[in-house]
Amino acid sequence: MKVLIYSANFAPEPTGIGKYSGEMAEWLAKNGHEIRVVAAPPYYPNWQIDRNYRWPPYRKEDMVGCKVWRAPIWVPRNPSGIKRVIHLATFGISSVPVMLLQCFWRPDVVITVAPSFMCAPAGWLTARMTGATAWLHVQDFEVDVAFRMGFLRGRGAQGIVRHLERWMMRRFDAVSTISQRMLNTLKEKGVRRERCRMLPNWADIQRITPLSHASTYRKMLGIPAEATVCLFSGSLGQKQGLMVIPEAARLLQPTHADIHYVVCGDGVMKQDLEEACRGLRNVHFLPLQPIEQLPELLGLADIHLLPQSPEAEDLVLPSKLTGMVSSGRPIIATCRATSEIASIVRKCGVVVPPEDAPELAKAIAELATSPERRLAMGIAARHYAEEQIGRDSVLERLVQDMIRTRTASHRALSQRN
Repeated sequence: MKVLIYSANFAPEPTGIGKYSGEMAEWLAKNGHEIRVVAAPPYYPNWQIDRNYRWPPYRKEDMVGCKVWRAPIWVPRNPSGIKRVIHLATFGISSVPVMLLQCFWRPDVVITVAPSFMCAPAGWLTARMTGATAWLHVQDFEVDVAFRMGFLRGRGAQGIVRHLERWMMRRFDAVSTISQRMLNTLKEKGVRRERCRMLPNWADIQRITPLSHASTYRKMLGIPAEATVCLFSGSLGQKQGLMVIPEAARLLQPTHADIHYVVCGDGVMKQDLEEACRGLRNVHFLPLQPIEQLPELLGLADIHLLPQSPEAEDLVLPSKLTGMVSSGRPIIATCRATSEIASIVRKCGVVVPPEDAPELAKAIAELATSPERRLAMGIAARHYAEEQIGRDSVLERLVQDMIRTRTASHRALSQRN
């Protein structure tokens, strides 16, 4: 098949949506499909355009076995409120001519990745102009997140934006998302049941496996062999509810100095986190690490930490969760007990209320002193990864879904004619 992927975030971004869009394109290309991509220059998670992409604003390149067209995007230093909206809108507008150019290629499927939902009109239009299947993949519900987090305010604005979102979603032949809870949200937004698809984020479970040796990061950071390591690795953004980590570390410092905390990543919250951890000698910060080091990094953890903002937890299933379970380590998540994150983490870890530092500290202390319990949870985590989120099985199902959707669309069109 000829597949056009329309995603603001793409390789070589190492985390988040860019990571998954890049891996999807690479896997499809390796498995015999012809792939083109329209994307913004890499900027995430540092929130600044990669220096190698600052000029020219439009470019074409070969990457991960695909032809990639880049269109410019404005990246604010502080991505909040109206700035975030303008940020997404700039790519939504600048990429329109690049998308229309792809009409001459005549793709079979156009996959638009949201966010940015502002790309949905151009993705849908390109598909309709070429007779391609119009597919929308929702990594998170950016409109709902924007209102819940206070990025956008006003009842009138909410009504207009939500109406436009529902109207646009119902135009696509298929709309996929990454979790069952989010799939239910699609239906609540008016997407017909037969058009809803499950496309969970995946993990390369052949590359990320439980370490059988001590991680090299332990020696590099000077962490004693007998210490328990709590790791957070990912983008340091506002949706993560990260400030609970230094709060819990301070609560445990007098009685559990042998517990070390590693925060790995970059993002808008990094400076605030470093300030909150001032004076805590058992807290270590690492910048975002090379992708080839991910197995060693994840294997550093005795316990993975997965804090989440309560405003966003039902609208975003964090992509970092796939690596955590693949590494075969237990997880402590801060989220509501009814969330989908909780339903997954309870299989292989502990759930505590969001933004509750005393409860997080209690859970950390209990797991730190129970290696047998950690081992059992780690085994359960790896089992979940092997059964549910292996990359090959997830993407093979995607291909079959695309073929079925395209066949059904053509059949419906021929019946109308």
